[in-house]
Amino acid sequence: MNYQVLRANTRSFMSIAFCCLMLVMLAVSLASCAKETSDEGVVINGVRWATRNVEAPGRFTSSPEQTGMFYQWNRRIGYRSNDYTDWDNSIPVGTIWESYNDPSPNGWRVPTIDELISLLDKDMVRNEWIKQNGVNGRKFTDKATGESMFLPAAGWCDYSDGMLRFVGTNGAYWSCTQYNKGSAYELTIDSDLADWNYDYRRYGQSIRPVAK
Repeated sequence: MNYQVLRANTRSFMSIAFCCLMLVMLAVSLASCAKETSDEGVVINGVRWATRNVEAPGRFTSSPEQTGMFYQWNRRIGYRSNDYTDWDNSIPVGTIWESYNDPSPNGWRVPTIDELISLLDKDMVRNEWIKQNGVNGRKFTDKATGESMFLPAAGWCDYSDGMLRFVGTNGAYWSCTQYNKGSAYELTIDSDLADWNYDYRRYGQSIRPVAK
């Protein structure tokens, strides 16, 4: 037996197998990246909503049940639920959420308060408190088409210290619309209802984008 030829063939086979493995891993990575930066969305009461929250700037979460990162109003810096370092307690400025501060992925933006309120139209939209894949939140369904989206009860980060509170029982989603110099409009959810409100801009809240 020619052991030199055998060893050469073995090395060649291993090289080919390694290259194939790398190609598979690259394909999986690219597919994952595409998923995290793209979303077909669903149309509810005439507005196309993303099906997932914003994760890091420019990315969606990998599933509708994941909370994503928390953002202060008109700021692009995201905070995770277990990281309160560098929390900015100053009041964010501006009269609207500026596009350069919008952490939404390409093709998406922070919704207006009117777009958030459109989810509360009882003639057009049904919303209900549910547990989806073990996560509490509210499901909004277009009565005409049956298309729906799930907003997890992600809680929110307190304006004073960035500590995450009310996970699983409440959620707050920013609009791009200011209320006054210190507050901005939001959509809030809990087990009783979904409603619009306004709160301190310094809170860290979730973002569920709409299509541009």
